[in-house]
This record gives sequence, C-alpha cells and structure tokens, in this order.
Amino acid sequence: MITGVHAIIFSQDPEGVRRFFADVLAFPSVDAGGGWPIFALPPAELAAHPSDGEARHVLHFMCDDIHTTVETLKARGVEFTSEITDAGWGLITTLRLPDGGELALYEPRHPRPPPLAP
Repeated sequence: MITGVHAIIFSQDPEGVRRFFADVLAFPSVDAGGGWPIFALPPAELAAHPSDGEARHVLHFMCDDIHTTVETLKARGVEFTSEITDAGWGLITTLRLPDGGELALYEPRHPRPPPLAP
C-alpha cells in the first residue's frame, strides 16, 4: 500500500540545497521535469512521539558512525552547528544547509527495523 516517503525541504535557497544534496552528500537524483531533481534517500524509519504543544515534524539524517561521518562531511566543507552529544537514544549533532537551515545527524542506539519489502 505505502511504497515510500517523499520528504520536502522548503528553502530560500533551493538551488544551494539541491547542490548540497547532489555534490556534498552524493545523493543520486532524477529530473522530475522542468529541472526539478528528486533525490534518492537511504532506507528510512518513522516514529511517533508525544507532543506537549502543537504537532510538528522533524527530519534527521542517520549514520552508523557519527564521528567518521562528521569528519568526512567537514572535509567536504560542511559546517556543524553543535557538538556531538549523547542523547541516550543515540549520538546527535546538527549541520548547516547552504540556506542557513539546519538538519540533525544522529547515530542511533535503538534497534533498527528491517526495510519494508517492495
């Protein structure tokens, strides 16, 4: 029934963010028409957490070794806006996108679900 997740990042600098995904993170893409790239992503997982306010949605990138990933991305010019911290459920930091926005990067400690079969 559900075959995937289409995540959207709205940006004041979409071209810069697209270049970041293509050139820095090396995400492959296809042209959806009119020069709009749609990027492939690694496997994903979804969680639902309680909220003490308005509903909100969060996007985190995951990695197997946060220290190695941070060093690799720093060598590619990525700026990190926080130190790696231990959140209990994993190690986490934030990186800056070309438009000034931030995304979290974390190394999970929780069990990972198997990918859905196609």
